[in-house]
Amino acid sequence: MIHTARKGAHGALVGRALATYKGRVTADEHEPSNVAEMIDVNRNNWDARTPIHVASEFYGLNEARDSGHWFADFEWPDLGDLTGRDVLHLQCHLGTETLAFAERGATTTGLDFSGAAVAEARRIARDAGREVTYVEADVHDAVDALDGRRFDVVYTGKGSLWYLPDLARWARTVAGLLRPGGFLYLVEFHPLLQSLGAVPEPGEQRLRLRQDYLGGRGPLRVEVDHTYTDGPPLDQATTCYEWRHGLGDIVTALLGVGLSIEVLRETELLPWPRFAGMVPADGGWWRLPDHDPKIPLMFALRARATP
Repeated sequence: MIHTARKGAHGALVGRALATYKGRVTADEHEPSNVAEMIDVNRNNWDARTPIHVASEFYGLNEARDSGHWFADFEWPDLGDLTGRDVLHLQCHLGTETLAFAERGATTTGLDFSGAAVAEARRIARDAGREVTYVEADVHDAVDALDGRRFDVVYTGKGSLWYLPDLARWARTVAGLLRPGGFLYLVEFHPLLQSLGAVPEPGEQRLRLRQDYLGGRGPLRVEVDHTYTDGPPLDQATTCYEWRHGLGDIVTALLGVGLSIEVLRETELLPWPRFAGMVPADGGWWRLPDHDPKIPLMFALRARATP
């Protein structure tokens, strides 16, 4: 769980960083002509973010921090005992969460499309003395990139789904990675949170809807001067593309490939104080104060393949 490292001064530091992470949704007559080019733009953006994240206090890689602090209290009971199980973490970035599966006795693999991030993830695992296999590949190519391997658990989320242009294709990929009886565990920021935007405007006291909750209007082109962590601004590759997916779209895509939904939970918790005025919650996470409406900020879903 996230403990004191995410409270006090650190929470304020992350809040200040997020205040710069607004992004600007823009129209551009020079848009890439196809989705593959947009994914390349996103890959360049994440390559540029990686050295900032590695040096950030947000990730705290220079601290002796338990990798389990990236997980909410409900995740480990939902995941169950991982000892001896084959676990795949899709869109794993630096592997800070991926390490936790290895620490709990799983045979662990991480996959990400950013070569810079994969190189750092390998170094971080090596420095931690953990055996983790990392593969550089776009998530849509995961079945081929992993040579047809199947897994007991596929884990993903916390900022992954809105980089996926085609949920049906993603769901087919997940199904192709699961052994009979294996399951997907998805923990993701709620579509409602995404529709609220990154942070309120200066001086604004209440949250309001800024962006689509539902998909269907194509990708958003976003210009991001800073990443979501503390640290310097991005000096290159500041453009990224995002796709909106409603909760119903996500569930329907997974049902469409034959997975059975076993758990679907919504929670008011976030792992960092995204909005001004958020208060500490149990486990070192954060929630909106009592005088604000109680709304879902994240969700978790477990979907199982037919045995």
